Amino acid sequence: MPSTQVQGAAAEAQAAEFLAKQGLRLIERNFRVRGGEIDLICRDGATVVFVEVRLRRRADFGGAAASITSVKRSRLIMAARHWLARHGHECACRFDCVLMDGDHIEWLRDAFSAD
Repeated sequence: MPSTQVQGAAAEAQAAEFLAKQGLRLIERNFRVRGGEIDLICRDGATVVFVEVRLRRRADFGGAAASITSVKRSRLIMAARHWLARHGHECACRFDCVLMDGDHIEWLRDAFSAD
């Protein structure tokens, strides 16, 4: 069984490929700041899309969606604000999630907001 990091990187690559087929353009992977990370940053037309990729091989503790807690959302929002400030972007943005439970991929557009 590959390590968790290897599985996570493979899931992110699969999610990036899936989103590209849906018309999104990848801008950056694994943007990190102290206290937060964004797996994928994409463009969907004029909108910047911050994407969290969640992989669950087993549902013992809930599926992939259940693993995106309020703390995780707060960290994603904080990291997105840093990215936007660093890149001088004042544009529409949204938070999407790509959930992978086994072989099933689910794309949640506009999964949560920064409000």
